[in-house]
This record gives sequence, structure tokens and C-alpha cells, in this order.
Amino acid sequence: MSRIIISGGGTGGHIFPAVSIADALKRIEPDCEILFVGALGRMEMERVPAAGYKIVGLPVAGLRRTISFDNLALPFKVAKSIRKAGDIIKEFRPDVVVGVGGYASAPVLWSASKKKIPCLIQEQNSYAGLTNKILGKRVDKICVAYDNMDKFFPADKIVFTGNPIRQDIAPATAEQKAEGYKFYGLDPEKKTIFVVGGSLGAGTLNSTMKKWIVEKSATADYQVLWQNGKVYKDSVNAFMESHKPSNVVNLDFIKRMDLAYAVADILISRAGAGTISELCVAGKATIFVPSPNVAEDHQRHNAMALVEKDAAMMVLDSEAQEKLMDTAEALLNDSAKIAAMEHNILRLGKKDAADRIAQMVLEMIKKD
Repeated sequence: MSRIIISGGGTGGHIFPAVSIADALKRIEPDCEILFVGALGRMEMERVPAAGYKIVGLPVAGLRRTISFDNLALPFKVAKSIRKAGDIIKEFRPDVVVGVGGYASAPVLWSASKKKIPCLIQEQNSYAGLTNKILGKRVDKICVAYDNMDKFFPADKIVFTGNPIRQDIAPATAEQKAEGYKFYGLDPEKKTIFVVGGSLGAGTLNSTMKKWIVEKSATADYQVLWQNGKVYKDSVNAFMESHKPSNVVNLDFIKRMDLAYAVADILISRAGAGTISELCVAGKATIFVPSPNVAEDHQRHNAMALVEKDAAMMVLDSEAQEKLMDTAEALLNDSAKIAAMEHNILRLGKKDAADRIAQMVLEMIKKD
């Protein structure tokens, strides 16, 4: 029976691909034992058990980008996490360790590679972060979703797989669209913009939506499905209670992303790697607003990889309040451009990424 550790998390962009890999492993080898390792207090500690898998947490945290006393404790948390990761590996005795990114991934991969346990990195972004570049020299395989990743990693370790996505993501059928309108309480006669800021939310997108609601929503002939995120739930709900726009449906979390994609004529989204991979498979015309608050500006690099192929549009975070909704409205009324973007982004989709990664994980066990 194969024993596999999957480490990482922090946001839905890391958690959903990790669970997709675990699900694929279970489909191929139902008896395999999987243990997740995450960061205490982060989203994965709730979402992974909800998906049916066991998880243990490390006391690790990331570096705050503002001056904070929390940064003084960071070296101690990292050291403690490396020790605990070593203990977890010793007790669980994995045949292979998979890192998907996020705070917990580094200490687990570091500890496993020191013990000569086969390791695999699933690098989601088009621009690799410093941690993965360092770990790339120590691991056995690196699964990527973008071309030209040999500028970050040893070429002989790279395997192009695409990013794992949720299994229910696919180009929408007419039945799904009808179900989606009903599920989200939307008008099937109106065009729809889906604004999605990720599982935690995006402050700039939320501020832009508030500005549009106050200034323009009353005269708009389209509707908006607005996912505002866990962090902003209370403030957005209070805003909506006082303004009550009739053409906006707001939710902090999207339970049926397949139906949300189905009803969307176009999307406005952050440019996390997992989201982009889903949109490529769903074939959705999207305006990306890359978050400036990420390491190595990787969301802008992710978005540009699609913009350069005429598969998406991009509005910078600093320009969103002034330009975003006007840009979206112009795109919404340009059916030819939407069709071209849908065609181009769909060509980039990799539906079977999770299965390909799972097969590679199991092959690494057989070779060892």
C-alpha cells in the first residue's frame, strides 16, 4: 500500500489542486494512504477534512510584507516546523512527498529530501518563487503548467502536466447555464459578469464593485455575480444592506464554481495559477487584475502568459477603480472579441493534469 504526503495550502489556489491530486491518486490506487500537512490556522485545516482527508498542521507562517513584530518570530516558527515535519515523516513513513506550494510545503519537502524520500513539486505559476527554486535542486520531479520553466529549474526534472483543477470544471452546457441562473438567483435574460477575488477575497475588486454599485449599477443593463471573499464578508454585507442593488448577487464563497462559470458571459478575476487553469478548461473570456501583494509579482506573469496569446485581457490593480468596469462593459458588448478569447483560452486547457501528476507520483514509488 502506497503512503503519500501532500503538503501545502494557505489559499484555495493551493488547496483545490492538492485535493484534486489526492482524488486522482485514490481513483488509480484506492488503497493508498494519504496524509496532508498544512499550516495551523490556515484554510486547509478546514477544507481538507471536508474533502475526506486527514491533515496535520505545522506552526509555520509567511513573511509579512509590512513592518510587523510577527516577523521576529518567523525564524523560530520555521525551525519548529522543520522539526515537526521531520517527526511527521518519521511517524508516517511516506513513500513519496508532494509539495503544492504554500507555507507548509517548504519544511516538509526540505525534511523529506534530507531523508532521501522521493519528492515532487507541483509549481503552479509561470514565474517560480524563491522557495521552489531552492527546493527544485533537491527534489526528483517538478510538474509545471507553463513553457520555458527551465530558466528556474533543472530541465531534466521538469514535466509539463498543467495544473490540477476541480473535476466538475468544463465548458458549460445549456442545462448547466439554466441550473446556474436558478442556483444563484440570476436573470437568464441579462448578460452576466462574474467577479471573483479568490477564497479570501480581493480588496481592490471589492472597492471597485462598491464604486460601480454607487455610481452606475442603477443604469446598467447587465447583472453581476460578485464573490467578495471570507475576509470581506461582514463589510460587504453591510454595504449591500444599505444600497440593495437589484442587479447584483454577492456571496463570500462560491459553492458551485462550475455553475458560476456557466452563467458568466465574462469574468473579472485575480490571476492565481489555479483559477487560470480552471478558466482555460472552462473556456471563459476573462479580464485579469493581478494581485500586487504576492511574491515575485507572479500573478502578473501568469496573466501576461495568456494576454500574449490573445487569450485574456489585463487591467493593473492600480488602475482598476478607474478602468476596470468600463473595460468589462466594453468587452461584454463585443461578442466577436469574447468568442476569440474563449477560443484561444480553451486551447490552453489541460483537463487531465491531476491524473498525470498522480501517475507520476505512483511511478516514483515503483522506481524507488
